[in-house]
Amino acid sequence: MIKSMTAYAGSEASIGDLTLNCELRTVNHRYCDITLKIPEHFRFLEADIRAMLTARINRGKIECALSYKKQVKNARAFNINIEAVTALLEATNQIEEHMQAALSFSALDVLAFPGIQQEPDADKSLLNEGVAHLVKQTLALLLETREREGAQLKILIEDRCHKMQAFVAQANIRMPQVLQLIRNKITDRVTELVVQPDFDRLEQELVYLTQKLDITEELDRLNTHINEVLRVLNEKEPIGRRLDFLMQELNREANTLGSKSTDKEMTQISIELKVLIEQIREQIQNIE
Repeated sequence: MIKSMTAYAGSEASIGDLTLNCELRTVNHRYCDITLKIPEHFRFLEADIRAMLTARINRGKIECALSYKKQVKNARAFNINIEAVTALLEATNQIEEHMQAALSFSALDVLAFPGIQQEPDADKSLLNEGVAHLVKQTLALLLETREREGAQLKILIEDRCHKMQAFVAQANIRMPQVLQLIRNKITDRVTELVVQPDFDRLEQELVYLTQKLDITEELDRLNTHINEVLRVLNEKEPIGRRLDFLMQELNREANTLGSKSTDKEMTQISIELKVLIEQIREQIQNIE
């Protein structure tokens, strides 16, 4: 199933006296690139979180952000580091000795200073289990979004592939007429310039020129590549890189078609094909 690389998901859970929030964002990227933004207390979970993400996402730039709020139920929830308070006040007294006028500060200012409030050690096993469940839950929501957007991209790409097939069929119908027009034009021109033309030599040159301008192989390869794109769209594995390669091949054949063209209608078909190929290329930049 096609998956878009652009998606967002967020979820929340309570673990003990903590309210945890997990946010996942993904955008297109050539490889799998993970950025974790997690509190210092959760650093021991970093490897597990990375493993969970890489197990389900093969490609894209992934940003995982974890945050938490402590649920304060009573005054006892504040654990004060008395030693840190004492050290802070002593340092303040020493600083004030060198100041012309002392600056007052409140107990709230002291509480806001790093290290004054102590948090009890969390149950790591409980925290590990809770965070793992939260990340998996958020990841499931993210993957659902990626699959929904991927389904829309598949419809758009299939529609453009069918339009390309129609243009290739139009070129196949037009090609014999183009070659005959070339033969007639050259024959008439030679007859005008030469009193007694060598028709055998002329026929040889016409055959050579016809072979040079023949685009049957290019049209066959275009059809083959388009059919391969439609087949790949139904693969279950990540297909972004393969589709990108196929777009390069399609563009190469469309360019050759244009360079060989001596007919206005065939030139226009080549242009329309290249427009459709570029539209698909833009879409597949977001496909995993």
